[in-house]
Amino acid sequence: MTDYTPEPDEPGTLNDPRQPGVFDQPEPPRPVNWNLLTAHELEQEWLALNDWVAWLRRTYGLPATVIPPCWHRHPELVWELSALHLHWLCAYDPDQNGSAPLGWHRDFADARARLRDWVATSGTRLDRDRPTRQTSWPGEDPAPPVEDVIITDRAEDFVQFVFDQVAERQRAEEAFYSTLDYDTGELT
Repeated sequence: MTDYTPEPDEPGTLNDPRQPGVFDQPEPPRPVNWNLLTAHELEQEWLALNDWVAWLRRTYGLPATVIPPCWHRHPELVWELSALHLHWLCAYDPDQNGSAPLGWHRDFADARARLRDWVATSGTRLDRDRPTRQTSWPGEDPAPPVEDVIITDRAEDFVQFVFDQVAERQRAEEAFYSTLDYDTGELT
């Protein structure tokens, strides 16, 4: 029997580019503008970010004061975590400089402080959530009252949240496309 050592990129090995892992990206990392994603892109980004955030909180033992269970319901946390995820993807890219992960960890310390501030401002906690309080400016309608909601199943809440977000984005896309004149390609 011959000893055989597969090449790092050979099919079936951990580094096989055709066998994507949880954090592998099919293309170079890019910033995510959550406002401009199609319904399909939105779903994919939510799932990827959720996987990464779960990995991050477990790997670093982060408490709910840094990453609460319902982070996905708070845009300020979504944007911060999304930026941190992109930074992580870039820092750990195989073509990156060897010191890039150290830079990520330095920036991660700053991000944890900001995340604590966002969580404190939002009021979300381990066992309950509420929308981030909004301050009404003079001339605006008063902000609606904010009520706490008990969190009974975080995973179920996330799935329903993503489903609702994707459906809303799909409706917006359909409304936009319904205004197009397909003969001329212009808005009607």
